[in-house]
Amino acid sequence: MTPAEPKPKPCCAASRARSASSPAQPAPASGAASAAPARPSIAFPAARFLMGTDYARANHGDGEGPVRPVALSPYAIDTCPVTNADFAAFVEATGYLTEAERFGDSFVFQGQIAPERYDELVIDTLAAAPWWCLVRGACWRAPEGPGSSIDARMTHPAVHVSWNDAMAYAAWSGATLPTEAQWEYAARGGLEQKLYPWGDELEPQGRHLCNVWQGEFPELNTLDDGFAATCPVDAFPPNGHGLYSVTGNTWEWCLDVWGVDFTAAPSRDPQGPATGEARVMKGGSFLCHASYCNRYRPAARTRNTPDSAASNIGFRCARPVG
Repeated sequence: MTPAEPKPKPCCAASRARSASSPAQPAPASGAASAAPARPSIAFPAARFLMGTDYARANHGDGEGPVRPVALSPYAIDTCPVTNADFAAFVEATGYLTEAERFGDSFVFQGQIAPERYDELVIDTLAAAPWWCLVRGACWRAPEGPGSSIDARMTHPAVHVSWNDAMAYAAWSGATLPTEAQWEYAARGGLEQKLYPWGDELEPQGRHLCNVWQGEFPELNTLDDGFAATCPVDAFPPNGHGLYSVTGNTWEWCLDVWGVDFTAAPSRDPQGPATGEARVMKGGSFLCHASYCNRYRPAARTRNTPDSAASNIGFRCARPVG
């Protein structure tokens, strides 16, 4: 008898609960776009592709399907997520404070917190996902709270960055966030309706091609891919379009408001619903695993509120061409 496929569980992303005590939205970043250092990017001509999936193990309710033809206008997208070095340059040029810094806390995966400091750092945990800990002082420059540092992680993706923070960085750099359709087309690497950017096997011939959870989430991480948390953005080979880190490592914010009501009708440059409380994230993270969350596929998607941040959420930028 063939064992049943594991039922997908709620996604591994922590959301901040809005409250009256929430700080004001961050002020727009100051500084000319020319102050932003140029980042490698890939320019795409007008293109068409099949977006979404009818994969049997897609996360029902996430709006992964139906498969639908999408036409895109020319655009460019960064080859890598924004790194700690990139974000540090932004903060140095503008004096920007992220929302995590304004709130005074952010979400950190429990396995990233030193056991002897747990009681000192952890303010609370999420009832539905107790491995998500709200850590006092956690932010992009102190990813696990006071005493932690990015000094040895300058080529890792910047994390603890909200959608609002990502938009501020993008504006400073003369860019924006990619739409979900732009992100997905780029992430697919030129392959049509494959599960991953390289094909249909997660580990072809036993080779690790992305940074995701190894073992049984959340108790056991065997580290078979070499990383317990984030890794350098170019630690694994790029996809067929030359993009790095589109699978695992960190979730990436997209421009779109979250929605799930899609049809099979063709569309051009879709951007999601006009209004809504959440924004789309794509790509999965180092916490994704088939036993818990199989959203580390180009078609997979999840959502979060625009003021939320965590140790597994980052972003990359895009810009129009022509």
